Amino acid sequence: MLVAVISDTHMPRGARRLPDACVERLRAADLILHAGDIVAEEVFEELTAHGPPLRAVHGNVDDLALCERLPETLVVDAGGLRIGMTHDPGPRPGRESRLAARFPGCAAVVYGHTHQPQVARVGETWILNPGSPTERRRAPSHTMLVLEIVGDAIAPELIHFS
Repeated sequence: MLVAVISDTHMPRGARRLPDACVERLRAADLILHAGDIVAEEVFEELTAHGPPLRAVHGNVDDLALCERLPETLVVDAGGLRIGMTHDPGPRPGRESRLAARFPGCAAVVYGHTHQPQVARVGETWILNPGSPTERRRAPSHTMLVLEIVGDAIAPELIHFS
């Protein structure tokens, strides 16, 4: 199973759009996860139109319609493994262990908000931030994650666009 993971797309804003290589990976995935800050409900609908099922949490700048439609936290089944999702991971000190404890029994926890990609492990739990494919801020490049799930293993790959 392939899972495409994005966050902090912050669209629409000016001429901002997803990189073509990101869209290709979204369309090729079996599941899309978005860790918040989509911003507008019409962008959520555009992401849904790519084909694979889309599961998402709301972020701190999402419009009211998205905040009412999407949960703050979510646990999804991906190929038989549980993946926890939230947007805001809280303060930096202790973040990884706090996220792992917040989603017990999850093979991975996906978060956003920081725009800083992260691929780390706490015990048996992956702690994952896809960064942003559209607004890198202080990150060196625009990014997303692709997770390959085989059996009870997750292999995360950070994809750089620029």
